[in-house]
Amino acid sequence: MTQPVRIPADVDREDRVLANLTARQLAILAVTGLVLYGAWMLTRDVVPVPVFLVVAIPIGVTAAVLALGQRDGISLDRLLLAAIRQRLHPRHHVAAPEGVRPAPEWLTSHATIQTGAVGESEVSPAALRLPAEGVTDAGVVDLGTDGVAMVAVASTVNFALRTPGEQEALVASFGRYLHSISAPVQILVRAEKLDLSRQIAELREAAPGLPHPMLEAAAREHATYLDQLRRSTDLLRRQVLLVLREPVRAADPADGLGGASPLAVLRAHRARARDGQVTDAKRRTAETRLVRRLAEATELLSPAGITITALDAGQATAVLAAACNPDSLIPPSAGLAGADEVITTAATDPDDSPGRDRPPPVPRQSDRDVASATSALDEWEGSDL
Repeated sequence: MTQPVRIPADVDREDRVLANLTARQLAILAVTGLVLYGAWMLTRDVVPVPVFLVVAIPIGVTAAVLALGQRDGISLDRLLLAAIRQRLHPRHHVAAPEGVRPAPEWLTSHATIQTGAVGESEVSPAALRLPAEGVTDAGVVDLGTDGVAMVAVASTVNFALRTPGEQEALVASFGRYLHSISAPVQILVRAEKLDLSRQIAELREAAPGLPHPMLEAAAREHATYLDQLRRSTDLLRRQVLLVLREPVRAADPADGLGGASPLAVLRAHRARARDGQVTDAKRRTAETRLVRRLAEATELLSPAGITITALDAGQATAVLAAACNPDSLIPPSAGLAGADEVITTAATDPDDSPGRDRPPPVPRQSDRDVASATSALDEWEGSDL
């Protein structure tokens, strides 16, 4: 008869080698100790012990804090390395696949005058390199050599209002899906700002056409309430996304409690080198596997009342754009012009219809000047000389 084995919740936790310390912590402390001991052996004939301790103690304490300290589950030495990399890399990134072009002289001179700086601007933008290289017509996100991914939106279920039996059934259905996972899957819960301006405008426009005056008053009152709610609080909406990823080359070995073995890592590197470049056939095969996995997820989660809907190219692009710039004032859309595109016509609202009343367009400054000149000319021609 088999016995249950307790598995820690943090399966990525590093192994403790000695005195409840990991190999990385022991390496940092051992290297620091050897360096200080070597410095003492070289300078003990010329440097007094108190002077050496004044220099060595801060170094040893700093190494111990970096090795043993943590913040948000991340060790301080890794945070320090991340901060150094962030400091050395360019601070400004722009979307420029063809490379960063120098700004025109009139723009740099204007920026210099506004900031009061002397000489060239300190801003040196670099090309933004995103993990996603593109989105196909089927909604598959191309990750380059890392594989392909597909994004689907999942409906939610009110778990708290269910009976204990129904809750057990929901947990069992979700557990069956988790047991069937054989490739990377991410369950992402997004929170974004909710804009009610369109709903408010539609309520106010449709209010005069309601069949009863009380319905019209109720519609206007509800629109006023939504407007006050929008102005007084930050409205958020949640969206649950299911992200499936499929590699196109040899996958890395699965990490166990002690991490992947060196032999498995060596085999994975040899397989990746043997595969060579990613071909279109491998990418199509990976996309086929993605579609099959999405169908399996839809089938396994449907008994729990969860509906899985794959995002098309426009919706996937909007999700990626919102994730890269969540505080953008312009709502992300696949129809937005690119940085290198020339806008020649005005965008039309798909909701516009001939039978729907729209407010007149605001005249431009040039139109106002022409109208003023025309009116003045008419008055001059009509006056008595």
